Amino acid sequence: MQCPYIIIFDSECSFCNASVNFIFQRDPQGLFCFASMYSSVAQSLIQEQGLDTLDSDTIILIKDEHSYLRAEAVYEILGELETGWSFLRIFRYLGRSCNDALYRYIAKNRYRFFAKRLCLLPSEALRSRFLTDKS
Repeated sequence: MQCPYIIIFDSECSFCNASVNFIFQRDPQGLFCFASMYSSVAQSLIQEQGLDTLDSDTIILIKDEHSYLRAEAVYEILGELETGWSFLRIFRYLGRSCNDALYRYIAKNRYRFFAKRLCLLPSEALRSRFLTDKS
């Protein structure tokens, strides 16, 4: 499967799963593919990018052979979505420390705020955009 952009996320987090669905619904061009952080595909990609010591609360975007982490990844993703979501990138100008502090607060509390597991089955169209060990 060829994807210009790959998002690696915590598949055990309902907020992360909801975020994948949000991105998928606003990505009609199919720019993004997704990989569970716990899959061997994701682990290989993480090692290739030299990101061996990441926590499960880190979203990773691989775009043009470059990796973006945490808030930086979120802003890069928003910039690619249709229907005007890129305007939220203005918050990037708050600075990396402020953005990462907010990201880390949400990430640290994501299971408390959003539960651990979302039990919805993805549609066939969404499943086709997941990178798996068999991809």
